[in-house]
Amino acid sequence: MTKILAFVGMPASGKSEASSVLRRKGITVINMGDVIREEVVRRGLEPTDANTGGVGTDLREKEGTDAVAIRCIPKIKDANEDFIGIDGVRSVAEVERFKEAFGDDFTLVSVDSPIELRFARVLARKRSDDMQDISALKIRDERELGWGMGEAMEIADIVVDNEGTLEEFREKIIGLLD
Repeated sequence: MTKILAFVGMPASGKSEASSVLRRKGITVINMGDVIREEVVRRGLEPTDANTGGVGTDLREKEGTDAVAIRCIPKIKDANEDFIGIDGVRSVAEVERFKEAFGDDFTLVSVDSPIELRFARVLARKRSDDMQDISALKIRDERELGWGMGEAMEIADIVVDNEGTLEEFREKIIGLLD
């Protein structure tokens, strides 16, 4: 079986950085947001926060709250690797779908960080679907919490605090690989 280390957390909490640590260790990472961004492009929409969020909501309403996980499972299986990272779990339904597919080889890690620090990261990373002010980040938080992310964070197998330095956070993620 493939061992899975999946990350859940509020926007800009450090999920992508945790995934980057895995990639630097040679571990393939499936980004759940990329699945939604692919659908945004397929629909001919601009990759804005509103469009990305709208498509994410639409997929979940039409195909079920585990729709994005369902789209990720074949990517994970096709990778045919011993260890895979998943960036961006958003709901308990997704966790349940992954556990159904991968059993005890699936580990959920919640990345925790305060909103002010998360907003500073948003400003620094400059992604096309990012927010330009903290009120927009709060709106995105509410949208993602509406998908069930808070409940998914609560059932995480491991919680990693990301309030220190980047190096401290990277070391915490490396520690999960042992």
